[in-house]
Amino acid sequence: MLIQLLILAGGLALILLGANWLVDGASSIAKKAGVSEFVIGLTIVGIGTSMPELVVSCTGALQGSSDIAIGNVIGSNIFNVMLILGVTALICPVTITKTNRNLDMPLNLAVTAALVLLGMKHSIFGLGNDSLSRVEGILMLAIFALYLYLSFKKGKVTEEEEETEVKLYKTPVAVVMIIFGLVALVGGGQLFVNSAVELAKMFNVSEKFIAITILAGGTSLPELATCVVAAAKKRSQLALGNILGSNISNILLILGASATITPLSFGNISVIDITAVLGSAAFLVFCGLCFRKRARLGVPEGIILLLMEVVYMTMLIRSVI
Repeated sequence: MLIQLLILAGGLALILLGANWLVDGASSIAKKAGVSEFVIGLTIVGIGTSMPELVVSCTGALQGSSDIAIGNVIGSNIFNVMLILGVTALICPVTITKTNRNLDMPLNLAVTAALVLLGMKHSIFGLGNDSLSRVEGILMLAIFALYLYLSFKKGKVTEEEEETEVKLYKTPVAVVMIIFGLVALVGGGQLFVNSAVELAKMFNVSEKFIAITILAGGTSLPELATCVVAAAKKRSQLALGNILGSNISNILLILGASATITPLSFGNISVIDITAVLGSAAFLVFCGLCFRKRARLGVPEGIILLLMEVVYMTMLIRSVI
């Protein structure tokens, strides 16, 4: 047990160290390039912290397991918004810009809704099968490429970020910090999850409980660490960009790539999961539209998101026990 506890602590240390490197390196590059921190979070950081989901989902697709590929992405997206963004909002108010309100948050909801409509087209419209086909997977990848291009093209730095002091590093150093940060996040996350699973087994915790708790949140540890560190450093736009970028990447890139490998069945995705993933995305749009004057996610919204996570996890645990 002592060895597993040491591995657990080592994994956590790597996660925190990697998150610090990633946030500092990304902020430096954004400042030098004149690109907003939100866009850096949306693209480089968002995609980078989604690598665990990419590995898990594509491996599941190669092994013919749609449940792993789809369940991993939907579970991670719910976890990202409800838990990670909720915790982030408690640490530091998350600023909502006009672009976030009018484009980024609605886009996250639109991509999520499109996934549900495509994956459950037979149940909803009586067309085809409840699955993502290879053609749909290729289309999702094409949309993702366009999304990246447009993000960088329109992602100029805001006046607020222009006035923010950021420690600058030489570009090669900042790039190395980002790469090593991502490696440390992914590697530390893997060590943490594996050790947590072994410790849970030592205490005779059921495999079902392990699957919907430790493993469900395990692949989202990079996003959690990155957002917490970003919030502590008052980089709320980087944190919000990381969440939205990870969720959009999870759907368009990861499920697009997985469906291109093999068609993905939605047969075992429950109403609880669909309601939670759509509800979390819709909540962000609601906040952006209704809180125009305050223009941020603060403590009240953070508490609501965490309560939503508690309700979802309670219903999920009850459904599998």
